[in-house]
Amino acid sequence: MAEALRVGIAGLGTVGASVARVLRDKAAELTRQCGREIVVTAVSARDRSRDRGIDLGGAQWFDDPIAMAEKADIDVFVELIGGNEGAARACVRAALDAGRHVVTANKALLAKHGVALAEIAEKKGVLLNYEAAVAGGIPVIKTMREALAGNSVNRVFGILNGTCNYILTRMEAEGLSFEECLKDAQRLGYAEADPTFDIEGNDTAHKLAILTSLAFGTEIAADDIYLEGISNISQADIRAAGELGYRIKLLGVAQRTETGIEQRVHPTMVPTASVIAQVHGVTNAVAIETDILGELLLSGPGAGGNATASAVVGDIADIAKSRPGFQHGPVFGRPAKELKPYKKAQMRSHAGGYFIRLTVHDRIGVFAAIAKRMADADISLESIVQHANGSNGVDQKTVILVTHETTEAAVRKAVDGMTKDGHLTDKPQVIRIERAD
Repeated sequence: MAEALRVGIAGLGTVGASVARVLRDKAAELTRQCGREIVVTAVSARDRSRDRGIDLGGAQWFDDPIAMAEKADIDVFVELIGGNEGAARACVRAALDAGRHVVTANKALLAKHGVALAEIAEKKGVLLNYEAAVAGGIPVIKTMREALAGNSVNRVFGILNGTCNYILTRMEAEGLSFEECLKDAQRLGYAEADPTFDIEGNDTAHKLAILTSLAFGTEIAADDIYLEGISNISQADIRAAGELGYRIKLLGVAQRTETGIEQRVHPTMVPTASVIAQVHGVTNAVAIETDILGELLLSGPGAGGNATASAVVGDIADIAKSRPGFQHGPVFGRPAKELKPYKKAQMRSHAGGYFIRLTVHDRIGVFAAIAKRMADADISLESIVQHANGSNGVDQKTVILVTHETTEAAVRKAVDGMTKDGHLTDKPQVIRIERAD
């Protein structure tokens, strides 16, 4: 049997402790599968005294993860610290420079420095594995990097943030407000004390940027993503979507167009009968559309200690199965130096149109003004619904417009015009609609 694979884990939070526990509890099974033992020989964390529910006495302890990356007697460095700068970036780079394989769950680090780190890994002939960085326990990275060889990807999209999906699911199922659902998500540990990164779409954007690079062979461009979160989704939107036969989901979408690559993260109305609409709670789902296979949908646990630890252990096992002299595949499916510069496409029209919710003064001429603004922007309407909702002594109406296929620019032009006209009593809501076909 080959020599044991020696692993060092930097970061012993929920995920790090789970990884160490799985490697211990599943040691015999992993040895049979990989043909060699996998042993944790070094760890690094800020607090040595904390009870993590696992005996780490046999591992060498490092207070400094960078020192562990450089000096520890390890073959694989597992980074579970988090953050795109500081210790996380420094220790990953140090490990790669030292010729060690790296496994990470850090999507923020990869979204910002992934290409540079990939170049080092490929130069050193070591692996940089990151299955846990996108969609938790769902093997989407391995699928795109290995299983779809020969396929050209046209579009990749999905539900990539469990916190947002949990909130939207609860809002629909129980009629709760966004604020109530967020507080409950925080209580259950699905959302951080500061949930901004999740609810405003940044977490989804980082994951989407990584998938975009894998799908289209471009450099990672997390800063070139149209970004809109779910904090402005109200019960009025949830109810209106249901009445129209839709469900609201926060989607990350990347697709190839005639002018470049389009990346966007925003709330989307999807038909309630569609598969993506049936993904509830903290579950994630990723759909990949290709020329040969067609559409592939992967769904499963997207977050949590066990789901993430499963993906990390899978990456470690892949390294254990490799042998000296084996030529590893490129980190992002193509050699890092051959990744093409990202060319941002113009936001284009899409089949399905837009949902527009307006709260307006209930007075003569308002409806005519709205119709004129839509006509001036060359927007054709599929349906118009009005609801009286006077409150606080103010006579006002809710007007819901559903458009035919149009462009983001046209919709924004029309809505901006309505706002300037002074007819709106609240901020307008605009949500894209994706058709079943």
